Amino acid sequence: MCKECGCGEGAGVTRLQFTANGYTADSAKIVEKNLLGLPGVMYVHIHAHDGETTIDYNPGRTKLTEIIGVFAKNDVEPLL
Repeated sequence: MCKECGCGEGAGVTRLQFTANGYTADSAKIVEKNLLGLPGVMYVHIHAHDGETTIDYNPGRTKLTEIIGVFAKNDVEPLL
């Protein structure tokens, strides 16, 4: 749930869990920060060493294409 507005509570929160190729320690931090900057993204956890990625978001506030765009800008390839 979003700490600022509570947007995840009772809403249709979607969890994405996948592996991505191309993370470095630095790029994982950048991707996490950029994802959390999107409206409706409430939680991001990235394991840079193996690419395991978890994102909780509200698809009514953020489109999946916007999330994928963050990866493309940082040369990380999600294996969805």
